[in-house]
Amino acid sequence: MQWVNAISTRLSLESAISEVTERIQQQLSGSADLGFLFISSAYASEYPRVVRLLLEKLPISVLIGSGGGGIIGIDPDNQAQEVEGNPALSLTVAHLGGVNLQGFHIRNDELPDLDSSAQAWTDLTGVSPDQNPDFIVLADPFYSKVNDFLEGLDFAYPKAAKVGGIASAMAMGMQTGLFFHSAEHPSEPSLVQEGIVGVALSGDIKVDTLVAQGCRPIGPLYQILEGENNLITELAEVNENGVHQGKAPLQALREVVNELSPEDQQLAQHSLFLGIAQDEFKMKLQQGDFLIRNLLGVDPKVGAIAVGDKLRPGQRIQFHLRDGNTSAEDLEMLLQTYQQQGDASAPMGALLFSCLGRGKELYGQSNFDSTRFRDFMNQIPLGGFFCNGEIGPVGDRTFLHGYTSSFAIIRKPQLN
Repeated sequence: MQWVNAISTRLSLESAISEVTERIQQQLSGSADLGFLFISSAYASEYPRVVRLLLEKLPISVLIGSGGGGIIGIDPDNQAQEVEGNPALSLTVAHLGGVNLQGFHIRNDELPDLDSSAQAWTDLTGVSPDQNPDFIVLADPFYSKVNDFLEGLDFAYPKAAKVGGIASAMAMGMQTGLFFHSAEHPSEPSLVQEGIVGVALSGDIKVDTLVAQGCRPIGPLYQILEGENNLITELAEVNENGVHQGKAPLQALREVVNELSPEDQQLAQHSLFLGIAQDEFKMKLQQGDFLIRNLLGVDPKVGAIAVGDKLRPGQRIQFHLRDGNTSAEDLEMLLQTYQQQGDASAPMGALLFSCLGRGKELYGQSNFDSTRFRDFMNQIPLGGFFCNGEIGPVGDRTFLHGYTSSFAIIRKPQLN
């Protein structure tokens, strides 16, 4: 197995495609079996001819891709590069042996109901769960059923990794697009502007995932006592002595903020989130054990809090803060933990799906997430883009996130 990546910042689409394909052909020792294309929305007017021009230079059996507001790849000096707000094209190509590939394009009206059988979902992707596949998926930003799609994949393929991102653009109103090519489906349009494109990988390959949410917990742990859908109306503090008396969520939030340092109180004005514990049985929860969701608003009359997800009584929650330093520490902790796993074979390549709100806006410097990742991962090839939403697991479920960096790390399976 071999993975390679190249990025170009040339202004001409033809020149950018020529640069990346020439660099990849110089490195690739076999056929181009799988490709991932990420291209700046600066080229949006030329999206309809991107795949044709690319395949003329470098035939690829299965290709998926997305337009993006920022593009990630490896420059000619073998350095990670995150291009934000300027033209760029990144191409990752893999030569695979002993790997089964199934590319798919799912249109808006093809998704099964959530009460459908697992067979309906496997028919949709064309992959049997017996193959133990992993999935890399890209979605149209206007596709409203991404969460339903992820829930269906989790139902049909509970052991599979699912990772990816939502297409984006450099500015509001600019065109987005997805790209799809499969030698088995030559009649499929190469420019896709609705639904989901993806690839299932099975056989002699494994996709590991890291989801860096970039938050740290503040204040005590709470349990939801009363609430409906995304509204919390009563909660109680939880400690080693059990659950305390209930209180209004807004009161609890004010108590937490009042105990913060002046710097964190200022941060809480614009970077306050809620973490939802994903393991109901884990007693000592740590950073990374929570699914981070937005706080949407409060109702001062009843002291309720609205959250950007459905919640239920009994769930444990904790308030969180996000800033550049916390995000850097969170990423490093995840990378150290992954690196220290002695049972993982050496990674061959990786994809990075990062939020448009990260990058220079979060860290005050360029190339932070990609460079830090490669520092820990022995400079492996890395491609990706800045997304309108990132897909990856927390606990045993797959979610659509915001403000995260979601990594797909490709390696050979561990031998039994």
